Amino acid sequence: QGPVQESGGGLVQAGGSLRLSCKTSRTILSVFTSTSMGWYRQAPGKEREFVASIRGSSTDYADSVMGRFTIAKDNIKRTHSLQMDSLKPEDTAVYYCYCGDRWGPGTQVTVSS
Repeated sequence: QGPVQESGGGLVQAGGSLRLSCKTSRTILSVFTSTSMGWYRQAPGKEREFVASIRGSSTDYADSVMGRFTIAKDNIKRTHSLQMDSLKPEDTAVYYCYCGDRWGPGTQVTVSS
């Protein structure tokens, strides 16, 4: 399994939306399909926290983002995404994607009030 890379971060006003994407390179379809993947985030001065995960068709979300964020995956493209709606200032953090035991470098999401 190759490197993992996020994209799609940026600055948005409260109530807005952003979509993060994560690309996993050099992984065969059967491995990608069965691998657990998802997102964590880390705000300044805080520990990294779980946001969402997906494995096969099963998803899991942190209580703080339930109903606002949606995780999905595209097995053919070897990508998974995080659609973030109704964003709040407290969602501001560096968002990290993972695929199996590989992690991306992170992408900044800033929500202004």
